[in-house]
Amino acid sequence: MHLFRLTLTALSLPLALHAHPLLAEGNDTTDDPLALPSTEIRASADASAEGLPSAYAGGQVARGGRVGLLGNQDNMETPFQLTSYTQMLIQDQQAASVAAIVENDPAVRTARGFGNFQQVYMVRGLPIYSDDMSYNGLYGLLPRQYLDAELIERVEVLRGANAFLNGAAPGGSGLGGAINIVPKRAPNQPLNQITAGVRSGTQTYVTGDFARRLADDRIGVRLNFARRDGDTAVDGESNELSMFALGIDYRGERLRISADLGHQDHQLDDIQPAISIASGVDIPSVPDASRSIAQPWTFSNARDTFGTLRAEYDFNDYFTGWVAAGMRDGDEAGTFSEPTVINANGDSTANRFSNVREDTVKTGEIGLRSLFQTGSVGHKVTLSGSVYRMDSRNAYEFSDFAGFPGNIYQPVDAPSPPPTLIGGTFGHPLLTDKTRTSSVALADVLSFMDERLQITLGARYQKISSYGYDYNSGARTAAYSENEITPVAGVLYRLTPELSVYANHIEGLVKGDVASGENVVNTGEMLAPYKTRQNEVGMKYDGGRIGGSLGVYQSRKQVAGVEDGVFGVIGHQRNRGLELSLYGQATPQLSILGGVSLLDSDVEGNDAIGAPKLQANLGVDWMVPAVSGLALDARAIHTGSQYADIDNQQKLPSWTRFDAGVRYSLLLDGDQQVTLRARVENLADKEYWATAGGYPGDGSLLIGAPRTFILSSTLDF
Repeated sequence: MHLFRLTLTALSLPLALHAHPLLAEGNDTTDDPLALPSTEIRASADASAEGLPSAYAGGQVARGGRVGLLGNQDNMETPFQLTSYTQMLIQDQQAASVAAIVENDPAVRTARGFGNFQQVYMVRGLPIYSDDMSYNGLYGLLPRQYLDAELIERVEVLRGANAFLNGAAPGGSGLGGAINIVPKRAPNQPLNQITAGVRSGTQTYVTGDFARRLADDRIGVRLNFARRDGDTAVDGESNELSMFALGIDYRGERLRISADLGHQDHQLDDIQPAISIASGVDIPSVPDASRSIAQPWTFSNARDTFGTLRAEYDFNDYFTGWVAAGMRDGDEAGTFSEPTVINANGDSTANRFSNVREDTVKTGEIGLRSLFQTGSVGHKVTLSGSVYRMDSRNAYEFSDFAGFPGNIYQPVDAPSPPPTLIGGTFGHPLLTDKTRTSSVALADVLSFMDERLQITLGARYQKISSYGYDYNSGARTAAYSENEITPVAGVLYRLTPELSVYANHIEGLVKGDVASGENVVNTGEMLAPYKTRQNEVGMKYDGGRIGGSLGVYQSRKQVAGVEDGVFGVIGHQRNRGLELSLYGQATPQLSILGGVSLLDSDVEGNDAIGAPKLQANLGVDWMVPAVSGLALDARAIHTGSQYADIDNQQKLPSWTRFDAGVRYSLLLDGDQQVTLRARVENLADKEYWATAGGYPGDGSLLIGAPRTFILSSTLDF
C-alpha cells in the first residue's frame, strides 16, 4: 500500500517543476513542437485484415465493431444496434470493471448474480451473465464473476437477440443482447505507460501498459498488469485484485495471427450483499450505503488463467479463412449470506451458503469468407462452425434453513452457522456439470445499387447438450441434448451518405430450465431450449462529427413455472422498446455521449422483474479553450421505477445519479506526458436501490454505491 502511495507521489511531484501545458485533445497539433505523435492502430485483435474500426469524433465510441460471425462492420452498414466503447473513454472515466464501462449505455444496467458477487448486465430488461461475455468472439474464456478493465481495448455492446450472430451463450443468458471484450494490441508507436491511483476508502492501485512493434512492425507485443488493494468506499468492504495480460500479433502479407494470455486473481471480503424482500412486504428504505451489512465471514475468491489463439489467411482475393481456439482454468471459493427482509422495520433472516467451483473450458471456431459478384449483386458469404466444452466441479454447504436473525438498518455480526446440508468435498469436488455446444452458421450479405442496399440472410444450426452429476457419488442425474435452427433476415438502405434505415428479424436461444420446486411431479426434467423472436426497425445518422440512432423493437420469449404440479412453459414475456442514442462532438471542444431507452415489458399482464420503463444517460466532456490540456466532464444516469416481484406488488422508486470529473495533460521535459485525473461518482451521495433481479424469477435488490472519489496520475514515457 505504501508503494502505491509512493508511486503516485513520484508521478505527481515533478509537475510543479517541469510542467509545460499540452494542447487540448482534438485541437490541431501538427505544428506544435510539444505535441506527441498520433498513434494509428492497424493491428487487429481478431486478426482481420481491416483492423479495428476507427474511433468516432470525440474518441469515446468507435465507428463500428464486431457483429458476430459477420466480422467488423461500420455502424452505418449493419442492420443491428451496436455501440463500441473505447479505451480512451475507459481511461478518462477511470473505470475499473466492465460494469463501470457499460453504465454509459442507456439500455444497460448492472445487477448481481444469484448467490454470488457476479456482475450481471441487464440489456433490454434481460440478463447477460458476466461468464456469457465473449472474448474476441469466443464464449467462456473470461473470469466468471468480474473482469478488470485494464486488459480491455474496447467493450462492444450489441443490443438485441443474437443467437445467429454469436451462437447460444453457454451459460443460459444473452437473450436481450451480447457483450464482446476486445483485447489490447500493440500500436505502431512504442508505448510505456504507468498509472497510479487512489479511490475512496484506502483502495490504491497501480497499472502498467507497455507495447512494442518488432520485425518491421510485423510483430506486436503488448503487456498489461494491474494491482488493486484496500478498502472500498463502503466501510467494511475490501477488494484485492492482481491481473496480468499479454497480447501478441503477427501481420504478414496474407497471414495474420493474434494470441492472448491472461491471469486474474480477485479477492473480496465483506462485500455488500444483495437483499431479498419477503412476499407481502413493501420495498423498505435504503440502508446506509456507506456501511456494509455483510457478515464478517463472507468472502469470494476467484482465480482464472485464460488464453486464445486466432489466425486468418487470405487464400486469394476472393477467399479468406480463419481458425480460433481458447482455454480457461478457473477456481472459485466463497461464503455468502444474503438477508431476506421480513417486515417494515428491516428485520431479516439469513442463511450461509459456501461453495467451491473448478471450471475447465475449451472452445474453438473455424470459418471461411468469400467476396464475389453475380452480375450487379455483390455477395459476402460466410460459413462458420464453433464448439464449446465446459467441465465444472462443485461442492457446497448450506446452513440451517431456519436462518439467523438480523436487521438491515442495525446490522449485528453473527457467528457463522454450521452446515446442515453438504454436497461434495471442498478439498476434492467432483464433476457435477458438463456443458457442450456446437453450431454451424451460413450467411450471405447481398449488396445492390453500389452497396446502398444491403440484405443479410442466414441461419445457424445449434446443438446444446448439458449433463448433471451427483455431488457426492458422481453418478449422472440428468442429461439434456437439443438442437434448434435460428434464422436471421436484415435489410439496410443508405438513403443518403448521412442517413441509413434498417430492419431485422433475429432470434435468441438459451438452454431450457431444469424442473424443480416443491411438489413438482417432473423434477429433473430438462425443458427444450427457449427462443426469443425479435423484430426491429430504425434509422442511423452520421453527420461526420455527430452520430446517433433510433430503433424500435419487439421481442417475445417463453417463461417457465409450475402449473398443476408440472414444471414447464406457462407463458411468455413480451418486450417492446424504443432506443435513442447520440454521440460525437457538438463542437471541437465539447463531446457528448448519451441516449434514452423506453421499455414496455409484459409477463402475462404484469411488468417483468427488473425492467424499468425509462432509462436515460447524458455525458458531456468539455476541453476548456482557455487552459490548454484541461478538460471537464459530467454524467447523469437515470433509471425509472421497476418491480422486484412478478405480481408487481413491490416497486422500487426511480433514481438519478450524477458523476463529474476533471483531467489535465501536460508534457515533462518535452517528451514525457502526464495526465492527472480526478473523479467523483454519485456526486450528491444519493442512497438508492440500483436494480432488482439479475436472475430469472429472483427480485434481489442491489444497493447503489455511495459517493466515491477517484484520483490517478498517468505517466507516458
